[in-house]
Formats: sequence, structure tokens, C-alpha cells
Amino acid sequence: MPANSWPENDSYNEFDPLNSLFSELSANEELEEDASYSMPLPTRPQSRRRKAALVLTIVWSGTLALHLVSWGFLFVMGLTTLIGIHALVVVFAKPRHPSEEMQGDWPYVSLLVAAKNEEAVIGNLVKNLCSLEYPEHRYEVWIVDDNSTDATPQLLAQLAQEYDNLKVLRREAQAGGGKSGALNQVLPLSKGEVVAVFDADAQVSSDMLVRVIPLFQREKVGAVQVRKAIANQNENFWTKGQMVEMGLDTYFQQQRTAIGGIGELRGNGQFVRRKALVRCGGWNEETITDDLDLTFRLHLDNWDIDCLLYPAVQEEGVTSAIALWHQRSRWAEGGYQRYLDYWDLILKNRMGRRKTWDLFMFMLIQYILPTAAMPDILMAIIRHRPLMLSPVTGLTVTMSMAGMFAGLRRIRQDKEFKLSTYFLLLLQTLRGSLYMFHWIVVISSTTARMSVRPKRLKWVKTVHQGSKE
Repeated sequence: MPANSWPENDSYNEFDPLNSLFSELSANEELEEDASYSMPLPTRPQSRRRKAALVLTIVWSGTLALHLVSWGFLFVMGLTTLIGIHALVVVFAKPRHPSEEMQGDWPYVSLLVAAKNEEAVIGNLVKNLCSLEYPEHRYEVWIVDDNSTDATPQLLAQLAQEYDNLKVLRREAQAGGGKSGALNQVLPLSKGEVVAVFDADAQVSSDMLVRVIPLFQREKVGAVQVRKAIANQNENFWTKGQMVEMGLDTYFQQQRTAIGGIGELRGNGQFVRRKALVRCGGWNEETITDDLDLTFRLHLDNWDIDCLLYPAVQEEGVTSAIALWHQRSRWAEGGYQRYLDYWDLILKNRMGRRKTWDLFMFMLIQYILPTAAMPDILMAIIRHRPLMLSPVTGLTVTMSMAGMFAGLRRIRQDKEFKLSTYFLLLLQTLRGSLYMFHWIVVISSTTARMSVRPKRLKWVKTVHQGSKE
């Protein structure tokens, strides 16, 4: 999920009101059935810092209050019970198994890639995407060269001579918007009924399209996210942890969608129905995680997002703690931004009761509890008492470990499981649980920083090394 950008010297009034994406929706409800109707993207969110500061104040003061009032523990136990009930519903849900048979003609598909200085991986990517098991005259590959300064332009020129379905768009140096800007620029040039987005380091199986596209036969499906896998997962502790993290993410995505909850996009390997994308206004250039932002806008427009276990899209995992910190901090901030941007629409239940409740539960787990950890620890030390939030924290850690084990088991293709297999999965789960504790620090520090310092978006690129074979 690469970052977007706008100029460093860009200034704004922190206290201007947020112009919501759907501010005109209620006045235009009669247009919702009109395929030509397009919802406007929000102007730049101007009050994120103020909103983040308000949320931080409420969470911290509320946590401190729980230590001081007599009924604080009862409140925590009630919250733990609510989350526990929702967790049981999610865990025991039966995942959907949509038909993979295509009825009728195959729709036209556009595969989009925004590439900047990707000479190490661009060749393999193009050969991979241009050789898929799909009617050749029914899909196209667009590579957006975002003013690369390495050998990427020359490599693309050579590849365009070799593959008829490859098209290249070269952006000017002054073009802005980061990845979102690149995708928005190429979208009018593409003609697919379904638009897929891949990162430059993506590796996909040849049957990717014939497995994904049939899912769009269900009219409410606005997008499909395929499982992400780590190509260099055996390199070190960090890449092994990311492998487990992706298994956990896919497991909960499938379980949440099974109960009518929220499916989410993950950038690389996302497929979006053009009609849904146009209605939502394209990719938002004012957020640092365009995929997470688009997730909310699709659900607010009453589209569903499916998650596909097989085939997976492989990508390079970051290999150092510093790179992981920067990447995850960006993801955390982008995920938090969307709650600040669309909170009013969420509270108006535009997603529907099931999705709104599911979203609320996972917001508590992913953002509120880690943010509350610091004041909880401080009060426990000062008052020489146990952590007030330990019951709900223990529940979320148990949920995470159970999800990791189940997710790892689900993605393995072994027909028969031996005792050694379960032992290996247990070791991977324990290692993944240790790895996942970094999210507590990332989330708590990110939410605190967003409350006191305005963000200036810049292009932050993950360097891809390519195959080492």
C-alpha cells in the first residue's frame, strides 16, 4: 500500500470542515440507480488532526477514569463479553464458496500497474501479466511509468514491442497524486469492465483471471481482493512474520464477509468493478492508503468486497525492522484516516447494520485498545494494581493466535495433516504472535502523532529487489 503525495509546502487551515464524500448523496438518492451517476471525491480532509486529538483525549481520559470509578472493571468485562460474542460469530461462520464457473462471455479486464524506478522487477511482471490464461483479446495490461529515472522506460519500450496487449503511459515530472494520481490518469484510457491493480513486484499464477472474474457474476460484488503471500518469506524473522500476518488477514477477511461484515482491499491484487469505481469517484489522491480509503467508499455505496484464498498474489516482504516500521506506520495512519474522514456517514448506518457493527468491533480491537494501552499501563504502575484492560486484551490476543493458526492451516494445500504439520503451524503461530506485537507500538504512536502534528504526504516507495536466483 504505497503512499500518495502532495507538495511539502502545501498549507491548509486545520479547522476547515471536512467535505464528506457523500455530502450530496441524500439530495441525489434518486440517481443511485443511474449507472452514469458518479459520487464526488471529498476535497482534502482538513480537520484530521483536530479529530484525532479529540479521539485521543476521549480514549486516554476514559481509560484513566476506568481506574478511578468503582464500576470500571464491570465496564471492561461487559466490553469483553461483547467482543467475545462477536468473535465467536466470526470464528464459527462458514466461508462462502462462490462458483468458479463463468456464465456467458468473459468480461473485458484492464490490469493496471503504477511503476516508479522498478527496473529490477518490471520485466518479470510484464511477462507474467501478459501471459495469463484468459482470452487474449479480452484483457489489456497498462503500465504507468511515473517518471522513472532508471532503466524502467527503456525496458517498457522493449517489452511493448514483444507483447501486443501491453500499453504504457509515461507521466510527466510535475504529475502529482502518487499511486492514486497515476491510476486515475490511466483509468479513462482503459476499457475493462473490471479493473485490477497490481504492484510492480507482484507475481501471479496464470489462472488468476479465470479464478477471480466469475466472482463478479454476483451483482452486489463491487470488488475482490485476492490473498497476499510473501515471496521471500523464508529470508528472516520479519518476512516470516509477514507471511503469518497475511494468513491471519485473509482468514478474518473471509470470516467477516461470511457474516455480512467488512471485506477490505489490500492494494496489490485488488479487482474492482468499473461501475463501482466510477460511482465512488476513482482513487482518492488525498490519502496515504488509497486501497483502505476505497474500501470504505465502496461499502458506503452498498457494494460488497469478496476475498479469494486461491490463487494468491505474491509480493516482496520488507526485510528490516526500520523498513517494517515505516511501512506499517503508513498503513496504520491511512487506516485511521478513513475513520476520521467518514465517521459521520458510518454513524448514519449507510453501510447497513451488520457491516457497521463489524466495523465498530474491529475498530475497537485494531485502534482503540492499542491507543488505550499506554494510560492503562501508567495507571497500573501508579496504583500498584493489575491492568484494567487485561481481560479484553487477553481476548484479542487469543483471537489473533487462533486466527493465525486457522489461517495458516487454511492456506496449506496438504490433503492430509500429520502431527509434524500441526507442530510446524504451532511454531509459526507463536513466532507470528511475537511479531504482531509491533502493531501495538505502531498504532499507539501513530494515533498520538496524528493528534499533534499535521501530515504532509510524500511519495514513500518500497524498494523492490527482484528475484535473487
